[in-house]
Parts: sequence; C-alpha cells; structure tokens
Amino acid sequence: MLYVTDDIAIQDWELSESFMRASGPGGQNVNKVSSAVELRFEAARSPSLPAPVKARLKRLAGRRWTSEGAIVLQCDETRSQARNREIVRARLVDLIARALVAPKRRIATKPTRGSVRRRLDAKKARGEVKALRGKIGDE
Repeated sequence: MLYVTDDIAIQDWELSESFMRASGPGGQNVNKVSSAVELRFEAARSPSLPAPVKARLKRLAGRRWTSEGAIVLQCDETRSQARNREIVRARLVDLIARALVAPKRRIATKPTRGSVRRRLDAKKARGEVKALRGKIGDE
C-alpha cells in the first residue's frame, strides 16, 4: 500500500512494476542486472481518487498518461533497483499530491476609474507631443 495523505492510500492492485536493463551508470553490471523500474498506476480505475483529482492528474501527467487511463513512470537513475523503486514511487506520490491541490478560481477585476483616466490622459499627452513633431512650415 502506498500512502499519499492521511485520507488517500493507493492499493497494491492499482500498481504494477516491471524491471528492465537500464542505460546509464553501472559499467558491465548494466548488461546483467535489470535495475530500471517502470511503475504503472491504474489512475482511471482507482477508487481512492475522486473524479476532479483524476482530471487534474491527467493534465499534470501529460505524455505519461496512457489511452487506457494509466500513468507510466520510469526510473533508471541509480545502479540499485531498490533505490529506483523508491524514487519512482516518490514521484508518483508527488504527482498525486500536486493533483490534490485545487487551483484557485480567478476573479475577474475591472480597472479603476482613476487608472483609466490616467491612461487616457497619458495617451493624449503622448499624441500631442507626436503631433508637434514634423517639418516646420513657412509662416
């Protein structure tokens, strides 16, 4: 079981891990040991996440969200399979935690009457300066 918050815990059946050979650090060990981890989380079918959180999670996951509604995360940063497992699980928890935060609704505001007047006065003054430029005609 993977705990995200006090209220949300992800069951083991929702997660599946697969291991493969990694590119990167490890020398000859890379060719022998499957240290890279691919974590698959069935987010769309998850009963522990509410619908709005799933929608935000889909947007946050981007390319990592599959057409079946699963999130696929990979890690091959270290030589240790156990450490890569910890890293990828921490990434999933972080992603879900960010999806739990509902965005603030933007309140549309209107410029004040004074700011509108100042803007228009400045435009008028600038226009007058520009109108005074040019060739001086014979008087």
